[in-house]
Amino acid sequence: MPQSVLSEERLRATLGVPVTPEQLDDLLFVSKAEVNGREGDALTISVTPDRLDLLSETGLALYLAGMVDAAHGLPRFSELALPAGAEFRVDRSVVPLRPYLAGVVVRAPADRTLDAGTLSEAIRFQELLHATVGRDRRAASLGIYPWEKLTPPIRYSLEPLSDVRFVPLDGPEEVFALDFFATHPLAERYGAFGRTGDRCLVLRDAAGSVLSLPPVLNSRSTGEARIGDRALLLESTGTSERVVRETLGLLLVVFAGRGWSVAPMSVVGPGDARSDGRSVLSPPPVDLPSALVGEVGGEALPAPEVERRLGRARLSARPHPGGWRVGAPPWRPDLLAAVDVVEDVLLAVPIRPEDGTVSPSYTQGRRRPETVFRRRVATDLLGLGFTAPHTSLLVPAARVESLGDPAPIRIRNPVSLELAYLRHRLFLSHIEVLAHNTRHGYPQRFAEVGPVVVRAPASEPGAESRYHAGLLLASESAGFAEVAALVDYLLRRHDLLGVREPAELPGLIPGRTARVRVAGEVVAELGELVPNLLAEIGVPVPTAYAEVDLSALWPLLGGREAL
Repeated sequence: MPQSVLSEERLRATLGVPVTPEQLDDLLFVSKAEVNGREGDALTISVTPDRLDLLSETGLALYLAGMVDAAHGLPRFSELALPAGAEFRVDRSVVPLRPYLAGVVVRAPADRTLDAGTLSEAIRFQELLHATVGRDRRAASLGIYPWEKLTPPIRYSLEPLSDVRFVPLDGPEEVFALDFFATHPLAERYGAFGRTGDRCLVLRDAAGSVLSLPPVLNSRSTGEARIGDRALLLESTGTSERVVRETLGLLLVVFAGRGWSVAPMSVVGPGDARSDGRSVLSPPPVDLPSALVGEVGGEALPAPEVERRLGRARLSARPHPGGWRVGAPPWRPDLLAAVDVVEDVLLAVPIRPEDGTVSPSYTQGRRRPETVFRRRVATDLLGLGFTAPHTSLLVPAARVESLGDPAPIRIRNPVSLELAYLRHRLFLSHIEVLAHNTRHGYPQRFAEVGPVVVRAPASEPGAESRYHAGLLLASESAGFAEVAALVDYLLRRHDLLGVREPAELPGLIPGRTARVRVAGEVVAELGELVPNLLAEIGVPVPTAYAEVDLSALWPLLGGREAL
């Protein structure tokens, strides 16, 4: 779970309502955040990945204010009027590399300026967003600039390295971009995301001053926000319009939640494209059917109670045919559908121990016969001396793409490239297990019964879940004959006889790979891993693999429980 270290003193000052440490622990325990530790003023908070706004003092204080009834409804912030020409102009040259950009200008209240606490919170939260939603700046990166030092419009383009000179934010003197990319540690880490060939991405104002080289580093002259600044430009660039908008909306909580006024920046280009930038400030509302609250929560709630709970969750609600139309602030990108809003309704009132009491029942439940069958297969594998790993349904993009396997389903906008595909075979997960255990000796034997997701065009979602049993052998003697004998054994345990046929499967050696059919149905695949895959993951011994489709096997047993 994402976590951050907050200032407890700053959190209490922002909240403005006395809360004891015990009360804070209790309030967060029933939310999507949790206190992991305290040391002096340092408060370590972890959250579920969909509530990153709670990892800033301001965002957490806004939430707690609703939970203690110190505030109610959608947090409001005033909007600024920007002068003519205060806009971004995006050149076509950025399209192949990092085409999306969004920005807002924030201004402090009349009696305040940027203080050390707010600046520190913004920078820390900015880096946390880089590491999470921004995928280590690959998908999106953020910049904070002193607005009053800039001359709009701001131009975003791909420029020759030889034309770019600037003073890096952490440097004492001006450098050429070519030298910066060759020597600076941040350029070594992130430079590939903002450079192609002999050109790099640049943000410049109308006076020609360099704001930053996205997504690497700001300049010192016009790219350094300082204590005492009254207005700031917040911008985000990236490869996904949604992620750019979400990261900017999340960062906005640090300022809008403290009373800073906000103005969206228009974006002109590439080409004839034009946006007023308001989508960052105004997420689309979500329609909440009243019936859904009862269906998900288990009990129908009166309309006033639903509206009260939405107010506690810091959301707005106005009556809509069949329910409510719910509005959310820019820092709540997790509210995508009605069921997400229902979750906030249920969490807005702490759950008591008696709410979890199960009423007496005169019937007894039991496991489904198919579940019993799968558990017995898992027990058989343990009895054969296999270790059972615990693997995720999601697998890395790099592994799927290196195998060239078109069958796995890619997740749209995954949180991480390490969790980018749904596995259609346990094989994909077991390769990762093998790769992570090269420091251990051989032989290695592990097997697992687990879910996979396969394409099913005839079904409504286009996919379906199935259960497989996969086993892997890595040793000097591992080979096709051994895994073939194991598959035959598993089938014979249930009075089934399989017929093998040659096959070609990604990651397995042609001629040493087969499918197994029972009554014409494919129920298993097996073979030896190709040498280049073993070399890639650092395994020095031959490796053989087999996978049995238990969902295909179960109907062939005639619905009987296997003994």
